[in-house]
Amino acid sequence: MSERVLVAVFATPVASYLLRYGKDLGYTPVLFEPEGARATDVEGGFEAVTTVPELGPDADVVVTDHNRPELGAVLKAVLDHPARWVGVLGNPRHAGPHVAALKALDVPDPEIARVHRPVGLNIGSRTPPEIAVATLAGLLADRNGRPGGFEF
Repeated sequence: MSERVLVAVFATPVASYLLRYGKDLGYTPVLFEPEGARATDVEGGFEAVTTVPELGPDADVVVTDHNRPELGAVLKAVLDHPARWVGVLGNPRHAGPHVAALKALDVPDPEIARVHRPVGLNIGSRTPPEIAVATLAGLLADRNGRPGGFEF
């Protein structure tokens, strides 16, 4: 079995919990923060990189801030790799800004469709730890070929 990697994009409170809990679940946690000075906002001593790391077919990528101006460029760079799963956090009642950002960079529709939104299980999460738990539960369900939730 190859190494499972969890990449949290952007240093946010949710990224801190994703990486911490992801490590407990067997992922190799990596923070991708283009603005290196912000990387210190994430506690836990995780590997932090300022450019997209090598993302193989066992990498899961979660963008934790959909309001950053570099969202499109970061996602385009991530989509250039064969990552297993790519998602962007955000309220499912609002259109995801990643679509327009990627279209503006001439990213083809099939590549844009690789980006999941919303992410995680619908458990009514509101706080950063709850959002991290819902996101990781969704990733585990997807990895295991399960729908998540309570349907069996």
